[in-house]
Amino acid sequence: MYKIMIIEDDEIIASSIVEYLEKWGFESKIAGDYSRVIEDFVDYSPDLVLMDINLPQFDGYHYCEQIRRLSKIPIIFMSSASDDMNIVMAVSMGADDFIAKPFKLVVLKAKIDAILRRVYNFNSDKHLISYKDLIFDLNKDKVNYKGQSIELTKNEAKILAILLENRENIVTRDEIMRGLWDNDSFVDENTLSVNVNRLRKKLEEVGIVDFIKTKKGKGYIV
Repeated sequence: MYKIMIIEDDEIIASSIVEYLEKWGFESKIAGDYSRVIEDFVDYSPDLVLMDINLPQFDGYHYCEQIRRLSKIPIIFMSSASDDMNIVMAVSMGADDFIAKPFKLVVLKAKIDAILRRVYNFNSDKHLISYKDLIFDLNKDKVNYKGQSIELTKNEAKILAILLENRENIVTRDEIMRGLWDNDSFVDENTLSVNVNRLRKKLEEVGIVDFIKTKKGKGYIV
């Protein structure tokens, strides 16, 4: 089942899109809180985004740019501001298609179907973990934090993934080492400590301080 995120301030339009797409087996979510659009995007991990240009707080171009920093998933703009300038702007900001309002839902669905067929051989990068202001891209082993990014080694990325998947819970050193072993990396007690310390230093470089805490005799926790 494909998941569609709808960033549209007109509740009637948004609701009609949800109702129509659900009839065709799509799952949909309407972005309601414009102070956390990107957080909702990461949490929901949609397969495609439908977005208007005129939105509260920021316009659609802003959110498109923010999403493009994290993902290559398809984005379709839908707007009554359908002059050439806005269409060119949408495409240049990273949109995959543009549909002018008013539109027929059958036409919108046809565009969605065409893009999903073209894009999804399921090599997409929608493997994101979000925690507070940190966003971790599992496919690229990259951490994004308040506009800054760092790349991690294979072991550092695996350690961070294990900790984030169990966030706010203590993860023992043995559990982490077993996770690294499953990742075809042999890590002993000393090597694990070295990798955790390197990971901490990299996180500190972008302002993520005191993120991984040591629980003596137990393990680590974020």
